[in-house]
Amino acid sequence: MPEVGIKVAVVGGGSTYTPELVDSMCDHEDRMVIDDLVLLDPDEQRRSAVGGLSERILRRRGWAGTLSSTDDPHAALEGADFVVVQLRIGGQAARHGDETLPVGYGCLGQETTGAGGLAKALRTVPTVLELAEETAVRGNPGAWFVDFTNPVGIVTQALLDDGHRAVGLCNVAIWAQRRLGHYLGVDPDGVEVEHVGLNHLTWIRSARTAGSDVDRLPELFDRCGPELELESGVPLAVLRLQEALPSYYVHYYYQHDAEVAQQSVPGHRSRAEVVAELEATLLEQYRDPELVTKPEGLSYRGGAFYSLAAVRLMASLHADTGDVQVVDMRNDGAVPGLPDHAVVETRAVVDASGAHPLPQRPLPPDKLGLVQHAKAYEQLAVRAARSGSRDDVVRALLANPLVGQYPLAADLADALLAANRHYLPRFFPD
Repeated sequence: MPEVGIKVAVVGGGSTYTPELVDSMCDHEDRMVIDDLVLLDPDEQRRSAVGGLSERILRRRGWAGTLSSTDDPHAALEGADFVVVQLRIGGQAARHGDETLPVGYGCLGQETTGAGGLAKALRTVPTVLELAEETAVRGNPGAWFVDFTNPVGIVTQALLDDGHRAVGLCNVAIWAQRRLGHYLGVDPDGVEVEHVGLNHLTWIRSARTAGSDVDRLPELFDRCGPELELESGVPLAVLRLQEALPSYYVHYYYQHDAEVAQQSVPGHRSRAEVVAELEATLLEQYRDPELVTKPEGLSYRGGAFYSLAAVRLMASLHADTGDVQVVDMRNDGAVPGLPDHAVVETRAVVDASGAHPLPQRPLPPDKLGLVQHAKAYEQLAVRAARSGSRDDVVRALLANPLVGQYPLAADLADALLAANRHYLPRFFPD
């Protein structure tokens, strides 16, 4: 019997990531045949440019399904089997605020962690929850909600707290796996990484190659120390001290003051400014009717291997594969020291019923303490995004490991709310 095709709706389909996503979909038709792909985005110009290139890539790859784009969420979500969320409320302009406003208060400027990450969560969580509620009503029975929108840990926590059929996803683990495979000179898919923590607060505690029980991290620290130091942002001495390779985002905690000092230098450009320029160039290239492949410049956009991770996740959920992937899901006892309902990011068996976390070794006190601290903040961030209460925003900032002082938390709360007023109707109902 031929494979029954499925419908995938991409929320934020006008993203410059989308051509890479659709290209990856063609690589996994052995496990997941998509016959209806819808790009949902409010920006008509983006829909036209991104949708046009996506269509050309798909036809060149021999894809026989239907691609459409729309600004109507009801039409996009109707009958969907998978909803992939990669939206950005407020675009790069709002991100620029996340990355610059906190710096004036002596705090890290970043779009997923610290005060900027909270601002993004306040803008994002209500919209994503509304989309999930619509998916539950309009999507096919058993539809999956796959979130790649940052801050992934907070957004996924909100989704699962409300009982949605959702899995969170980040590209950090698959990127690290590929870099380690490169340094080891082996097929990266054969590298098993012991990845554990919260989204953007994770460590790789061991790396083993296929058929071996030998941890290769100590060897990599000796042989590729400068490269790993550069890519992680953490001094090699700390990598050796912790006997682990942290994700790049961990250096914002370990070297907060140095990072803020760098961001405070006159003329410092935010990542949002760089990405905005890059996206303008990419969108112009996408409009070229002769372009039928991903342009080389897309590799500089960031989010490397996100598309591969997203499509692999959907394919495993659809085909009931039961393979191991790193995703964001309920802890359910996998990471000792955290409650079952807490969303963690670690290895899981992925099958048709969802992602099932694999038991992890206990974290040592230095890592566990930071993870517990950050998880408390994440739970308060969800509460603030849902309640529309200034007091809840202050509470979340007080619990945030990168803020944690008063009256700083109160001053930052007022500044963030004022800067994002247009995107926060729950806080400003009038």
